[in-house]
Amino acid sequence: MQLPDAEALCSALAEAMRPCVDSGRTALVGIHTGGVWVAERLHAALGLKIPSGSMDVSFYRDDFNQRGLHANARASHIPFDVEGAHVVIVDDVLYTGRTIRAAMNELFDFGRPARIDLAVLTDRGGRELPIAPTFCPHAMSLPPAQMLALERAADGGLSFRVMEK
Repeated sequence: MQLPDAEALCSALAEAMRPCVDSGRTALVGIHTGGVWVAERLHAALGLKIPSGSMDVSFYRDDFNQRGLHANARASHIPFDVEGAHVVIVDDVLYTGRTIRAAMNELFDFGRPARIDLAVLTDRGGRELPIAPTFCPHAMSLPPAQMLALERAADGGLSFRVMEK
């Protein structure tokens, strides 16, 4: 299987978003961990003025009772006023939609945004909730027993790897 080029997808995602963002009014929030890495890239490429945020949606997932808390759980950080803002939630891979639902639930705890968009590097299919990305430069299919993971090298380069669940 040919894996997508994460670096090329970051560039394509930024170009797709460029006409739809206002550098002084659009805010990015990356979902830990891969979404934060992608949001950092997008923030720089798009020249956004509002600092990007990050969130760990572990406590907001509807399967929290089954999965428990990750050992790497982090605090969410939203360094801007969410009320009335145009917020783009950023993640690396869209799968069932449950992580995005959790992210929206958490975001509303910080205020009521005027608009929420979703930007992802790739959509791997398998949706369980009616959630679709606004910006997505790539789609692919993977068997349910596999997951697509974004990795960051020591030099900051991004790449995908397929892992068995």
